[in-house]
Amino acid sequence: MVTVRLNDEISKKLSVLMDIDKTTKSEIIKKAINKYYEQHVTPLTPYKLGKDLFGRYGSSKTLSENYKTKIKEKLHEKHSH
Repeated sequence: MVTVRLNDEISKKLSVLMDIDKTTKSEIIKKAINKYYEQHVTPLTPYKLGKDLFGRYGSSKTLSENYKTKIKEKLHEKHSH
């Protein structure tokens, strides 16, 4: 068993989380420790590091299919002046 002292601000945040999740303090603290552990101990793969960014800024879905054409167009625009 572990005892933790929380200041008023953290205690209020914990109470709000208890109301939102309809769960106990212990369950919220267990989840928080597990998440903290995963972030600090578990090595992140390149995919995990970038998964929130993949596809976020968008591009043509056919970019990988016609990239050579796009490069030629850009070069032509640059050197046609």
